[in-house]
Amino acid sequence: MYNRQVIFALSQLPRRRQIFLLICLISSALAFVRPATVALHNQSPHLQGRDGIHDATTATSTPPRKGAPRMSAYSEPVPQATDPPFRVGHGFDIHRLEAGLPLVIGGVKIEFEKGSAAHSDGDALYHSVTDAILGAIGLPDIGQLFPDTDPKWKGADSAQFMREARRLMTLRGYRIGNVDVTLILQKPKVKDIKPQMKANLVELLGTEESRVNIKARTHEHVDSVGESRSWVVHVVILLEKV
Repeated sequence: MYNRQVIFALSQLPRRRQIFLLICLISSALAFVRPATVALHNQSPHLQGRDGIHDATTATSTPPRKGAPRMSAYSEPVPQATDPPFRVGHGFDIHRLEAGLPLVIGGVKIEFEKGSAAHSDGDALYHSVTDAILGAIGLPDIGQLFPDTDPKWKGADSAQFMREARRLMTLRGYRIGNVDVTLILQKPKVKDIKPQMKANLVELLGTEESRVNIKARTHEHVDSVGESRSWVVHVVILLEKV
C-alpha cells in the first residue's frame, strides 16, 4: 500500500522532477555497489594484470627448465593481444672495486689488482643487460628476482641471470632488436676484450652481432669511478614483437 502511494505521488510530479529523482536514485545505488566491487577485485588472487603477468597461484602452463634459476614471488609472463610491436628497457649497475677480488666484465675474467664487491660474480655488464630486459617486459628488477640475501646466488655466474631474462623475454613474445652498452671505468682498459664481450652477449641473447654494441670510456678521474674505486654500466635495449 505504501509503495503504491509513493508511485502515485511521483506520477503527479512534473516530468523534469521525475527525471531528477530517478538520477538521484541511480547515483545512490552506484555509490553503494562500487565499494563492494572494488573490495572483491582487491581480494581476488586470480586476476590478470594489464602487463600480462599472471598471479603465481594460476600460472602453471610453462614447466621450469631443469637447473635454471627460478623466480619465487613472480610468475611467468604471457603474450597479450595489446602488446606493442616494440618495447624499450634501460639497465644500470655499479659495483665497488676492492683489492684481491676477481674482476669479470661481460663474461670475461680480467687480470687486475681490484675486483667487484658483490654477492654474485659482480659482472655489472651482465646485470645491466638483465635489468634492461626485465624492465622492457615489465618484470621486477634483478635484485628482486635474484636477491643478494639468497645464499644460492653467492658467487653465481651472472650468465645465469642473462639466460633467465632471455627465457622470460621469449615467453612474453619478444626478441632482441638491439642492445647498446656503455661501460664506464677508469682502468683497466678493455679495448682488447671488447670483441669477446660482444660475442658473449650475442650468444647469451640468441641474437646477431650487428644488433649488439659495446662502448667503453673513462670517467676523466672524476669521483669514485674516475678514481678506480667503482665501475658503472648503462644499457639501453630495444625488443621486437615476434
